[in-house]
Amino acid sequence: MEFFKKHQKEIIRVVGALLLIAGFVINFWVTPQKAMSANEIAAANLARMQANVVGSNTKQVKKQVDTSHISKALQATRKKQMKYLTIFSMILGALFLAYSFLKKEES
Repeated sequence: MEFFKKHQKEIIRVVGALLLIAGFVINFWVTPQKAMSANEIAAANLARMQANVVGSNTKQVKKQVDTSHISKALQATRKKQMKYLTIFSMILGALFLAYSFLKKEES
C-alpha cells in the first residue's frame, strides 16, 4: 500500500496513458473494414450453394427461414459496443492523465 501511495501520480499517469493509447489503437484498428470477413464469405458461399441446390432440384422444397437479419443485427450491435467501449476507454484515460497532472502536492 505504501508503494501505491508513494508512486500514485506515476501509476495514474501510466494507467491513463495506456487506456488512452489502447482506446485509440483499438478504435482505429477495428473501425476500417474494407474487405469481407471470413464469416461474410462463408455466408455468401452458403447462400450460393443453397440457391444452386434449389435451382437444380425439380421437386418442391420447403422454404427455409431467413436468419440473416439476426446475424446482421448482432454484427451491428457488436460494432456499436466496440465503438462505445473504445470511446469510454479514451475518455477514462484522458481523465486519469488530467487528474494526475492537476492533483496538488501534499507537503
